[in-house]
Amino acid sequence: MKALSPRAAVGLFLIVVLAWGVNWSVTKQLVQFVPPLWSAAIRSWIALISLTVILGLSNNLVIPERRDVPVILSVALLHMTLFSILVAAGLRFLPASKGVVLGYTTPLWVALAAPMLGKDTLTAPKLAGALLGLAGLAVILNPSSIDWTNTGILLGAGMVILAAISWAANIIYMRAHRWIASPLQLLLWQVLVATALLSTLAMTFDGLPQIEWSWRLVSLFLYSGLIGTALAYWAMSMVNKSISALTTSLGTTGTPLVGIASAAILLGEPIDMSLAIAAGLIVTGIGLATLGDRLLRGQAIASG
Repeated sequence: MKALSPRAAVGLFLIVVLAWGVNWSVTKQLVQFVPPLWSAAIRSWIALISLTVILGLSNNLVIPERRDVPVILSVALLHMTLFSILVAAGLRFLPASKGVVLGYTTPLWVALAAPMLGKDTLTAPKLAGALLGLAGLAVILNPSSIDWTNTGILLGAGMVILAAISWAANIIYMRAHRWIASPLQLLLWQVLVATALLSTLAMTFDGLPQIEWSWRLVSLFLYSGLIGTALAYWAMSMVNKSISALTTSLGTTGTPLVGIASAAILLGEPIDMSLAIAAGLIVTGIGLATLGDRLLRGQAIASG
């Protein structure tokens, strides 16, 4: 597929940020009606069917080579399965606004873990950004922000943080992988593996779903599976081909801000001071780690 024009790529990227941000409020509503495993599985089925159509029409259906199998499994297991389950389960107890902020600490865990694994260098901007992000994490987890006597809320927060760490592990592996096919061409296979695994887990632990269907529930699933997952994954692959990684990395920091706003509008969740401060610290930390490190690399290359 041809790269998009800069204007079209930025427009599509804004749609992705909006879709992902709102999806946290949608997921929060879904898990009130459907168990987390079935919620993730049904959403994944909708995404699988949608992506089959999208990638088929764009001639991006390929048989993956053996060397791409590890990255297919990495994305399917760590991001599309484990991340999805932990977020869905965590949001049963945790407000969507706090969940999206905790969930988007992923770049901070990447900045801290990658150097320890020998996959990157811990530069001063990365360290400063990580410390800012961890300070934001401390703010959102302090006893005045969440009720430490409520086991469910603590469990929910822990699950979402583990989800962010799982996504970070996937990102670190993806960076080291030598791709044969493009990420877009492997996307359907990743969703296929995740859908099979999620469905198997849901049947094993929850049995056949006992769901009281309504037009509201159907619309929530369609949004989450079609827009929040399939369309967003496809659009992000197109965006990554058309604008720089730095722009997309910084731009995704807008997702938790959209998530907070959508939770306030759609769910009536309050935006308290600790949430605003935590979001500001984490977003600033991610931006500093990303932009500052990139500037240092550029200076190093310029100076030979």
